[in-house]
Amino acid sequence: MATALAILFFILLAFFVLIVGASSIKIVSPYEKGVVERLGRYVRTANPGLTIIVPFIDKMRKIDMREQVVDIQPQEVITRDNVVVTVDAVVFYEATDPVKLVYNVADFFDAATKLAQTNLRNVIGEMELDEALTSREVINTKLREVLDDATDKWGVRVVRVEIKRIDPPGDVTEAMHRQMKAEREKRANILEAEGFRQAKILEAEGVRQSKILEAEGEAEAIRRIADAQRYKLEIEAQGQAVAVQRVFDAIKEAKPDDKLIAIQYLETLKVVADGQATKLYLPYEASGILGALGGIGELFQDKKADSDA
Repeated sequence: MATALAILFFILLAFFVLIVGASSIKIVSPYEKGVVERLGRYVRTANPGLTIIVPFIDKMRKIDMREQVVDIQPQEVITRDNVVVTVDAVVFYEATDPVKLVYNVADFFDAATKLAQTNLRNVIGEMELDEALTSREVINTKLREVLDDATDKWGVRVVRVEIKRIDPPGDVTEAMHRQMKAEREKRANILEAEGFRQAKILEAEGVRQSKILEAEGEAEAIRRIADAQRYKLEIEAQGQAVAVQRVFDAIKEAKPDDKLIAIQYLETLKVVADGQATKLYLPYEASGILGALGGIGELFQDKKADSDA
């Protein structure tokens, strides 16, 4: 009986030692850090890996050091021009000091949510509706700076803030759609009118250029015709000059007398008499030429007498 009790005692003692040993061994993951407390007082910060603590005396809280997300519930915000918009945002943060995160804030998620909502109202409340709708990056930057400064004592760094949506009231949205449509129609009409004006300008420019080219072509044609006529007259004049020069040289070499001139004159008169005119006007010089006809007759008589002899 005593032996059985001893065996049972050793079994219980071994089980107790096993439980104590298991409770004294803690494993910290690579993305975590452990805050070790002894009897409610901070002792040290455990790094990732195997950590030994005093069982039943020490307690360790594991803090996730990875980037976390706080979803800010949609809320109504009044802009500077008194328009109520619904804003939805998310905040990305990561822990930098696990001790501050444990001891400086009781519920970080609730505190971060309330802080983000308050500062979101402040940031957007300083903007008008159009500015708020087109300045999301500015809102994100301002809100991140404010939250980062406020959460620094909590051992948290705000990585970024993203505005998911900004929804104005339905009537404002409809008015914005009408305004956008009117603005687009205005730009379309302006572009259409500008295109029509440009087309007319180009058409007029084309007509002007065509007339200029046509006038230049006509001027060039006239110039070339005039050059051709002038060249023709020059060639004819040169030919006539050569002909006159040759006739003059031939006459000069032949040494004509009055009888030869009279004969040529009579031939010319014969050609004149062959015309259709009923009246014939002789020039004043014809009397002198006819006076030489006597000499021509004597010439023929002399030739006849020589032939009879």
